Amino acid sequence: MTAFPAGTILGYPRIGRRRELKKAVEAFWAGRTDQAELERTAAELRAATRARLTELGLGRDDSSIPESFSFYDQVLDAAVTVGAIPTRFDDLRDADGSIGLGAYFTVARGEGERAPLEMTKWFDSNYHYLVPEIGPETVFSLASEHLVEQVAEAADAGYVTRPVIVGPVTLLALAKASDDAPEGFDPLSRLDDVLPVYAELLARLQAAGAQWVQLDEPALVSESLPVDVAALADAVTRALAVLGAAEQRPAIFVAAPYAALGATLDVLAAAPIEAIGLDLVRGEVPAALPALEGKTLVGGVIDGHNIWRGDLDAAFAKLETLRELGAGPVAASTSTSLLHVPHDVDDETALDERLVSWLAFADQKVGQVVTLAAGLAEGRDAIADALDAASAALADRRSAPGVRDGAVRGHAVTEEEFSRVAYEERESAQQALNLPALPLTTIGSFPQTGDIRRARAQFLRGELPADDYDDFLRREIDQVVALQEELGLDVLVHGEPERNDMVQYFAEHLDGFAVTQHGWVQSYGSRATRPSILWGDVSRPAPITVSWATYAQSLSVKPVKGMLTGPVTILAWSFVRDDQPLGETANQVALALRDEITDLEAAGIAIIQVDEPALRELLPLKIADQASYLDWSVRSFRLATGGAAPGTQIHTHLCYSEFGVVIDAIRALDADVTSIEAARSRMEVVADIARFGFDHGVGPGVYDIHSPRVPSVEEVEALLRRAVDELPLRQLWVNPDCGLKTRAYEETVQSLRNIVEATRRVREDVVVPA
Repeated sequence: MTAFPAGTILGYPRIGRRRELKKAVEAFWAGRTDQAELERTAAELRAATRARLTELGLGRDDSSIPESFSFYDQVLDAAVTVGAIPTRFDDLRDADGSIGLGAYFTVARGEGERAPLEMTKWFDSNYHYLVPEIGPETVFSLASEHLVEQVAEAADAGYVTRPVIVGPVTLLALAKASDDAPEGFDPLSRLDDVLPVYAELLARLQAAGAQWVQLDEPALVSESLPVDVAALADAVTRALAVLGAAEQRPAIFVAAPYAALGATLDVLAAAPIEAIGLDLVRGEVPAALPALEGKTLVGGVIDGHNIWRGDLDAAFAKLETLRELGAGPVAASTSTSLLHVPHDVDDETALDERLVSWLAFADQKVGQVVTLAAGLAEGRDAIADALDAASAALADRRSAPGVRDGAVRGHAVTEEEFSRVAYEERESAQQALNLPALPLTTIGSFPQTGDIRRARAQFLRGELPADDYDDFLRREIDQVVALQEELGLDVLVHGEPERNDMVQYFAEHLDGFAVTQHGWVQSYGSRATRPSILWGDVSRPAPITVSWATYAQSLSVKPVKGMLTGPVTILAWSFVRDDQPLGETANQVALALRDEITDLEAAGIAIIQVDEPALRELLPLKIADQASYLDWSVRSFRLATGGAAPGTQIHTHLCYSEFGVVIDAIRALDADVTSIEAARSRMEVVADIARFGFDHGVGPGVYDIHSPRVPSVEEVEALLRRAVDELPLRQLWVNPDCGLKTRAYEETVQSLRNIVEATRRVREDVVVPA
């Protein structure tokens, strides 16, 4: 059996250095290109990735290059590979039962009355995955050989790559019971049925030229899944016993990123596999285990979650300690896939050179892995210069101006600043807003049209004067406000045409941040974001949103929401400094937002939304760490909003929040109204809201904006009636799941019309005339 490479990565960005895959996929969806053209573009991207990784020092023929490409999502890839798609899509299968690319995208995005798979966050990252639906009726079979074809494609080009697939335990642990499943059904109960398909896949991969296969099993590190830890351990024991015993298979490398393995390491140590991946950024080097003898330990010592150059000397020390266990060979790797970071910091020609010297994007992290692998092979002295250079950059970062500003850090925050008056008093004061039952609103953004993007690009290139650009934005706001008035919404928004991104916009106006030109990171499917870099202490030099909010309010007698992004989300969707506690950084952002709220109130804005869609996202995977996180995250929100007057209605918005998991934290935020995504899960969240006795205002979403589908009036009405049946009318708001930035105007307007009509019907039945 071929030895595991001395250095590797768990995965690489797959959207392309200039988002080539995004553009190709969206052109295919729009009918501008055909499947053959899309497949060609994807093959070119895979070829470019292999060539680039070889150039950076990974080997062509030693399995160090992962085959981790995906057209949309790695969990969807695994589900489709084993044939696990809901029965509502069965007619899309080919005659032989296989699932082609067209069906794959339909499962992801929905079509007509067929809802897509639900979407939620991948562990504690900002990546979204599609949730498989599995029941007793699910028929498993090898329904897609895309991964096999990619391995063969690499072999034809002279590469021996390592195919990567989500492992069977994680696939089932992340799945939800299908609509056809009986109450209480556990998808993990189908493990024995799916294992033969994985075994067949392993045989096909070996035949295609794979010497190693990577099974990603991050479920093994999490204590936050609705699956008992002991059940996960039993499942992985059974799974690896079957796959390890397969006669035809590559060597098996089980990667368990995102946190420490803990006791589950004992299970992997005893399993008939050849290599185990350990996240040594989030976890520590384990104690010696006799059962590890002969197994390769792959030390994930380079942070795949963040973009800092980091302490390379400390990373190498961890590998040396790992080798001292004497279990078997040791390899250097990243802690997670590099899909969470941009491609190459050398592309960022507009960033300050000093800041650049502190950074490592995907390509630089590959270089770090190659350096550490050389140190393992040749000794510390062979890489001493690289270790010293990284240490010097780290020391420079600590002492650079702006990283630590005593004036900002010295703000004396009192306990009184974290609280408003009681909710009952605020609810009474806010009656002056004179809102109807089931108030209709949107989450904030309206479609970012090609005209908006072009005008922004012209302004940034200096081709459009600032005054002309402002006039353009005001015309956009005019149209958005007029549209909402015509549709009949009750609380309006200005549409956010001035914002490229809900975090980057604030980063551009706060001290302590930098923004990139090409730092794209996949969020879900074809969508990508450019996380800002929070490198120093944060402060607000001037008001940020006030002029746009007050202009929009001047256009209507209806209330217009001021729109802010909350401190936790600004941290979650940025690359955040790692040299001080996150709670301290969050409070700095909160103080800046607190000043913004004060200025909005002074300008006459009576409703202010402070979005926290990432609150659940950062929840630590280990239960012991969750209380501390929830404490500082909630306090930062309350610090931002604690100065608002009783009559000012504070809204917040949460994405994929699994309401029941963080209900106490949501209650502790003490927002007057909380909107939450609910449409794609078909309003399941209202049962949690009712069960936990949540009594503040709440807007469970009725329109899934992550799909191009236009929900019918009847579909929205059914969702609303479920909400009205479960919750008191005084609490309920009506809104889409999320902002409308990514949608087109035609589908947006029709969807909103249907929402308004559905709300009218429900109001007629449930609202008692005055």
